[in-house]
Amino acid sequence: MSTPFDALLAYQRQSEALGRIAQLLGWDHETVMPAGSGDDRSEQMAALAGVLHARGSGAELGDLLSVVDPDQLAGTERRIFDLIQTDFMRRQKVPQDLAVALARITSKSHRAWTEAKAADDVSIFLPMLSEVVNLARQKAEVLADENTPLYDALLQDYEPDGRSAEITEIFDNLRPHLVDLRAEVLERNQSVSLSGHFPMEQQRALTDRVARVFGYDMDRGRIDVAVHPFSSGSGNDVRITTRYDETNPLDSLYSTIHEVGHATYEQNVDQIYNFTPLGNGCSMAIHESQSRIYENQLARSRPFTDWLFSQMKDAFGDLGVSDADGFYRAVNSVKNGYIRTEADELQYNLHIMLRYDLERALIAGDLMVNDLEAAWNDRFRADFGYAVPKASLGMLQDIHWSECLIGYFPTYAIGNIYAACLREAMLKDAPNAIDALAEGRTDTARTWLRENVQQHGRRYKAQEVIEKATGQAASSEPFVRYIREKFAEL
Repeated sequence: MSTPFDALLAYQRQSEALGRIAQLLGWDHETVMPAGSGDDRSEQMAALAGVLHARGSGAELGDLLSVVDPDQLAGTERRIFDLIQTDFMRRQKVPQDLAVALARITSKSHRAWTEAKAADDVSIFLPMLSEVVNLARQKAEVLADENTPLYDALLQDYEPDGRSAEITEIFDNLRPHLVDLRAEVLERNQSVSLSGHFPMEQQRALTDRVARVFGYDMDRGRIDVAVHPFSSGSGNDVRITTRYDETNPLDSLYSTIHEVGHATYEQNVDQIYNFTPLGNGCSMAIHESQSRIYENQLARSRPFTDWLFSQMKDAFGDLGVSDADGFYRAVNSVKNGYIRTEADELQYNLHIMLRYDLERALIAGDLMVNDLEAAWNDRFRADFGYAVPKASLGMLQDIHWSECLIGYFPTYAIGNIYAACLREAMLKDAPNAIDALAEGRTDTARTWLRENVQQHGRRYKAQEVIEKATGQAASSEPFVRYIREKFAEL
């Protein structure tokens, strides 16, 4: 006999399916959509956003929720109800015309960002970015509770229960360690890099193989090329993109491994949660912990780079480094640079802190969009000690603000912190998990991550996931220990 909860879940499954259609349209927009189809796609995305917003905030869902007695639910059913209700209440606060306007402007601003980056001309992007920020602020104003920073209202889209005051405290504690260690390493470190020509087709073959080594199921996913690597989808259709540089094969390899971390998280969520609110990652920081532990703690470890060195020698011949030790140093090289996605583990979080502070100031109204480039350049010089030479290496390098992903950036750094916590716990339970990578065997590490993190989807909150997996609350201390130990020998 059907229950009120069954009816609610059936309705939600349809909404989840429509959401995945939106993801496919977004993937197509980034990969194979014809250049002249942008305006049509904007209308398609806006129409679908309107439908999804109406389904998520309308009277029909409200009626379905009202006849369910949450006190009669337990376990996963109660968690599903709570997630639907929380999202419903949040969506109800956002007028549908605002939701549609955001969908329409982000599609247009994405194209403006792409053009501005290619032309190295901020002025092409600033008018659209101003509209994005204004709409994001409007959204924050209707969502924010009294005495809550506007930024925190946007943060909830990516890190439910996240608070900027707590994040700021974590970053303020972490920053001195990063600044000091960065100076130490750069003073003694001689940068090592690969050299030679690395044909794209051979890179593609190696990248596909490494993706499979890390557990990416190609029967339920695919790898395409895009300007900015990303993963998209959930359940049994999870796609990733990468990019290729014939002078720098490590960019493609490690971008792909990063996205495989995201994608396998989605692929490994328990199938019983598919097309329910539990069928995705529980927060972006937990999601980022999976991509970061794959990319950094596993794939940049000495055992794995020993294995990868032999694979690359077979694929390309001369790499410009003579042995596995040189290759390890090239993979983990610390050097000055401008691009967040190319930054080493030591400096990456400094890039995030810069963006976090600037976007908070934008939403608070303390920084105007027209002053953003100057503020970026001033902060970059203060943090890194040298100037940004052009906009494409500065404020135009990231896609996030064009997509109104304001509140997303801090989850990258929190994800790094979570990843280090998980690494320590994994090595206590499975001491040989990283050593096995020397043979190209990732199964021990992947099994631990699947069982302790990935299979649960959104069954638990982010802090609960970390506490259940590690036995303690998250802390930045494991990350500090990890980078100090690793970079002491580099």
